[in-house]
Amino acid sequence: MFDIIGRRNIYFMISGLMILPGLIGLAIWGLNLGIDFTGGSLVEVRLGANPAAAQVRSVFVDAGLTDVSVITGSTTDALGKTYLIRTKTIDAGAKSDLLAKLGSAYGPLTEDRFESVGPVIGRETATNAFLAVLGASVLILFYLSYAFRQVPNPWRYGACAVFALLHDVVLVVGLWSILGKLFGLEVDALFVTAILTVVGFSVHDTIVVFDRVRENVSRFPGELFERVVNFSVNQTLDRSINTSLTVILTLTALLLLGGATIRGFVLVLLVGIVSGTYSSIFNASCLLVVWENGEFARLLGRLSPAKPVVATSP
Repeated sequence: MFDIIGRRNIYFMISGLMILPGLIGLAIWGLNLGIDFTGGSLVEVRLGANPAAAQVRSVFVDAGLTDVSVITGSTTDALGKTYLIRTKTIDAGAKSDLLAKLGSAYGPLTEDRFESVGPVIGRETATNAFLAVLGASVLILFYLSYAFRQVPNPWRYGACAVFALLHDVVLVVGLWSILGKLFGLEVDALFVTAILTVVGFSVHDTIVVFDRVRENVSRFPGELFERVVNFSVNQTLDRSINTSLTVILTLTALLLLGGATIRGFVLVLLVGIVSGTYSSIFNASCLLVVWENGEFARLLGRLSPAKPVVATSP
């Protein structure tokens, strides 16, 4: 049997090392927000002449659109190189005029995508995304506090589960900040959908572990709580890893073989599920033991060293 709980400080340190680069990236670069959040228009085209990004941008600037960004695709096919053009909100008529000029200068032109979102809708999307994650966290806290009401301090189980899911969200968002800076990956509505899916998976995995803890607390009254939790985590270890591997293999296939439009969505799920599996096994249960043992309070100097907590049946 693995002594997972006994090595909890190592796992906390690993989590910190995984999250820290993303937090630094967020502080320096922030997130590369897509038009779902900022508002504006997005045009994706392929140009046969393969011009430089600055040449494409100059066509829009000459038309009076100064706030324009152009990202060049990494591949070129028979129809030319791909260009992703972001600008302020324009209607279909203005878009057609601009693409006609662009095609005349650097064509032949193939239009692959056109999206337009107003600034008000963009702000509403950002607000709703934040409220969705916040609301999910609060509801999970209350639900788990009620579901585990037969064990001492049931709200701690809910709080530890919420901590685990926030660990996964912060890790993914921080990674996306770095990838946005390096590769231009954007935060859009699909990203939010993937984050909420990761939240659901993380909580589900954590509940499986905590439910086994609840059962074993009743089965082994008087046993050290730390040992009960460690035994429970080991009992669910195979199930957690096997379930996650099944999902990871499927997502890997989608990442390699799926279309470009869903790759960002799949990548968020892939990273989030790996993180969720780690946090449910190595963070949530360890945090519960730390809390029950009063290690937080002793760390702050408010309590003298306490006796180890034992499991008590409900």
